[in-house]
Amino acid sequence: MRTSTADPGMRGDSGMLGAGMATHDLGRIGVWQAYPVATPEGVAELEQLGYGTLWLGASPSPDWDGFETLLAATEHITIASSIVNVWASSAKTAAENFHRLEARYPGRFLLGIGIGHPEHDSAFTKPYDALVNYLDELDEEGVPKERRALAALGPKVATLSRDRTAAALPYLTVPEHTASLRALLGPDALIATEHKALLDDDPDSARVKARTTVGFYLGLSNYTNNLRRFGFTDEDLTAPGSDRVVDALVAHGTPESVADQLTAHLRAGADHVAVQALDHDPLPALRTLAPLLTERAG
Repeated sequence: MRTSTADPGMRGDSGMLGAGMATHDLGRIGVWQAYPVATPEGVAELEQLGYGTLWLGASPSPDWDGFETLLAATEHITIASSIVNVWASSAKTAAENFHRLEARYPGRFLLGIGIGHPEHDSAFTKPYDALVNYLDELDEEGVPKERRALAALGPKVATLSRDRTAAALPYLTVPEHTASLRALLGPDALIATEHKALLDDDPDSARVKARTTVGFYLGLSNYTNNLRRFGFTDEDLTAPGSDRVVDALVAHGTPESVADQLTAHLRAGADHVAVQALDHDPLPALRTLAPLLTERAG
């Protein structure tokens, strides 16, 4: 990993954590974007703003050539998949492309994998066993556990992420869940939590925008089952979601308020927060938030 020139508040070295990943490899604050949205120019700007990792969502295929394009346009930001769906891409293909990227950009690509959703994946049977088998195949193909991460919500898969990968990747969740993962996994596991954000200090307006995204996820049982563990009711979780659940899942308000809400995960025990700005063009919000997050992430 090349030495970062970004502000240490977001890319600072906090020492070695879980399975050999260093906090400074990911930084304290990253950005989650759907992979079709990410551009070389945009990612280069995120790097200059001090964000430590770009998490590419919407289940990109591991052989997507955009990974290489984004790595080539930047110097030190980590590029991570969030996630490669194990039902859609074989472990062999994932490993081949990991090794290709590692050879050209050593230490800068993190292979994030996950199980997907029973509502979308027709082959969704025995998901825990499928994850274990996939990780076994990655072992056989020489992908080091410290260079892969696992989408994790419930305790069983979270424990698997600690034992077999570098990091747990919770998504669509709340700081109380982050705190419970820290208690479960212990002080050395690496937890990188995604959280959504909107810079809009009109609560009614922000909730209308937020529900466009939140309502979709409330149709997926792995997320709603997890949120029930933290006190959300069927009424809260019926799409498009109550004000209470929307406010919990999407940080909105002034820039200062949003930065405080996002970094609540760090205070709850996360090592890293991946910010998903819900605007059509996320860069303006990420520019505004960068210095505030730097200040609060130190």
